[in-house]
Amino acid sequence: MENKKLFDYVVDETLNIFVLIKSAEVRVAKNGKDFLSMVFEDRSGDISGKFWDASSKDIQNFEAGKVIFLNGKRENYKGSPQIKILGIRLATETEPNNPNLYTKKAPMSEADMREEVSKLLFDITNPNWNRVVRYLLQKYDKQFYTYPAAKTNHHAFQGGLAYHTISILRLAKQVSNQYPQIDRSLLYAGSILHDLGKTVELSGPVSTTYTVEGNLLGHIVIMDGEIVKACQELKISDSSEDILLLRHMIVSHHGLKEYGSPIEPLLLEAVVLHALDDLDASIQMVTGALDHTKGGTFSERLFAMNGRNFYKRLDHKTE
Repeated sequence: MENKKLFDYVVDETLNIFVLIKSAEVRVAKNGKDFLSMVFEDRSGDISGKFWDASSKDIQNFEAGKVIFLNGKRENYKGSPQIKILGIRLATETEPNNPNLYTKKAPMSEADMREEVSKLLFDITNPNWNRVVRYLLQKYDKQFYTYPAAKTNHHAFQGGLAYHTISILRLAKQVSNQYPQIDRSLLYAGSILHDLGKTVELSGPVSTTYTVEGNLLGHIVIMDGEIVKACQELKISDSSEDILLLRHMIVSHHGLKEYGSPIEPLLLEAVVLHALDDLDASIQMVTGALDHTKGGTFSERLFAMNGRNFYKRLDHKTE
């Protein structure tokens, strides 16, 4: 059997491969029959497809997190890649049925990510911020180094949360060197904690979904509450200026209220964190789209980038 992956196939090419069901949502077609709106995943990326006229047994069998054998055809729909499903079945026990074989992973090992974060913790010289950050990193240790940073948009791969955080910390270090008026301790502490609430908001690295708490509260509110609880455990006043500044870094990091921040950045360090977070996420999203784009053409539309298509130059560098 050929070892090609989802994005190795070109438009109109037939594929027969094992993939992971990343998501499978039951929808109702115009004819009143149920169908599954599916997303298939392997380490090359993910592509959607629709399984029409799905029976109750199909809906029960083809759940998110299951490995299947997919027979289909690669197509494009409204500028985005799609699989026309010709047939699917569950992988058997004697076939490659481990979901971890199909999940994309961070380009750094967990050990290397742990080492880099551990070293940077010593640069958080404010004792209250350092204690809170260490406490929460320890509380969510396993999740922080294995969870994605998002369900779909950016760093949506195993270890993506820690990798995204490290990218921001590296940028924060350069910016702090350039602008000495920035409080490096506060920027580092906010960078580490800004998305840590996603360890509660998201379900995990395989077939990621939003938890009930994630849907109802979101990672910003979740982490603000976690900082307050940490302060109570550590006997630190959660209304002291130190902690209020740290909490502000978290609740303002989406920048604008319409993007989910309860308050807009009102500290220099909060302005910087939002800018670095947006920069890293944008670079990752555009890079991911261009990885699946032929030179001299435009990428699929990126809805998180205002629906823009990005051009891939003929001499595009891959690294």
